[in-house]
Amino acid sequence: MATVMKPGWRARLELGFERRAVGAAFRTVPTRRRHHGPLVVQRPFHPEGEVCHSLILHPPGGLVGGDELDLEVDCAPGAHALLTTPGAAKCYRSAGPPVRVRQRLRLAPGAALEWLPQEVIVYDGAAFDSVTCIELARGARFAGWEIACLGRPAAGEAFARGRCRQRVEVRCDGEPLLVERLDAAGAAPLLYEPWGLAGAPVSALLLAVPADAALRDAALAAGGDDPGFSATLLDEVLAVRYLGAGARGARACLEAVWEAIRPPLFGRAPDRPRIWNT
Repeated sequence: MATVMKPGWRARLELGFERRAVGAAFRTVPTRRRHHGPLVVQRPFHPEGEVCHSLILHPPGGLVGGDELDLEVDCAPGAHALLTTPGAAKCYRSAGPPVRVRQRLRLAPGAALEWLPQEVIVYDGAAFDSVTCIELARGARFAGWEIACLGRPAAGEAFARGRCRQRVEVRCDGEPLLVERLDAAGAAPLLYEPWGLAGAPVSALLLAVPADAALRDAALAAGGDDPGFSATLLDEVLAVRYLGAGARGARACLEAVWEAIRPPLFGRAPDRPRIWNT
């Protein structure tokens, strides 16, 4: 019987971080780096001393129908990691099967994780299906964002065909704190109606846990008066949302919020990943 090969790449990356003594100081170091297929992590950097900055790389540079990417990150007690990507992810048009991305971020008590990937650009005619699960133990701290650009507005390309599905879940000790979904089909009313994306091709979500009214107020002050910006406190989850015309504006807004909430949330001054300057 002939073997039927599925289209697309299969890639998986498992990362584990621990806080360990390095000489007279402590540092978060990667203790597990397993990968299969084209999804890898660059060597760690420690520009702040203790915090481990890492770059997640997808060498093909773009996603096509049938690609499946799985990422698992575990932060042990006391570990503090910051993860980002070197550039925007591009999801190209598909003849049928979707791109599937599954990301699970697990934080032990006392762990801290900053999840700051650059945007994903979903081309007209693409099919993108993403699920991000953030699983926290009580006492862990998290801040992270996801940015989606539907179509390529700078090139005059609208999102007239295809589908973009994104799901973000936040749980603490197994209890759901927030479940956020976006299910946008090309040319659907959701893209244009005031109750949906109101014609904005770029949508972004920043989450921070644990949060309080003071953290929300810091986010509101940093976001300014942009009409596409909002910050809401949902119990102990800060949810910052942004709708706009371009990814650059979304990144600038979320970076400003991150810089404002990092000191009270993590006890550290902002230290931008240097890859953002390239």
